[in-house]
Amino acid sequence: MRFSDEQIREILELQQKISEKIKQHKDEIELLEKNLSILNSIIKQSSFTKASMLEPSKKDESIVPITKSGDGTLIANAYVTPDQVSIILEQSIGLNEETPPFKSFFLDRIIGEMKRKDHADADNGIIQKESVIDCVINKNGVTLREIIVKNYRQKERVNEIINTAAWSLSKMMDNLSK
Repeated sequence: MRFSDEQIREILELQQKISEKIKQHKDEIELLEKNLSILNSIIKQSSFTKASMLEPSKKDESIVPITKSGDGTLIANAYVTPDQVSIILEQSIGLNEETPPFKSFFLDRIIGEMKRKDHADADNGIIQKESVIDCVINKNGVTLREIIVKNYRQKERVNEIINTAAWSLSKMMDNLSK
C-alpha cells in the first residue's frame, strides 16, 4: 500500500505526539515513584505501627468539586480539612500558572490580601506568626497540578478561596482557548 507524502508527514507527526505523551507519562510516573519512596521512608522512620494497620482518617475532610462556569466541566477537586485546602487539578487540565488571571487575581489579590491581613494581625499579637495563611503551588514541569492553602483559619476564607479559584481557573481555560 502506498502513502502520499502528506499522509507520511501526518503519520510521523502522530508518531512524534505519541512518543512525547509516553515520555510525559513516564516522567510523571517517575516523579510519583520518587514521592512515594520519600513518603515510605518517612513512614518507616516515624511509625511504630505498620502503616498497613492504620486506617486513613477522612472524617474531617470534605471534597468540593470545582467546575468550569458555563459548561460544568470538572476542573479540580478541593479537599478541605481543618488545617488546609488542597485544590488538585484534573489530569486532563493543562494550565500554566503564568496564564492570567491566576497570579494577578488569585495569588496576588485574594491570597495576598489574606496574607497582608494575617501579618498585620500577627504584628499586633492577635494571631501567632505560625498561623499566617500560606499558599504552595505544586507543578509538573510548567503545568499547574495542585494549590495548597494552609492556615485559612476561617470558614468564610474557605468559601472565598474555592470560589475565586474556580473563577480564576475557568478564566484561565477561557484565555487558553482564545
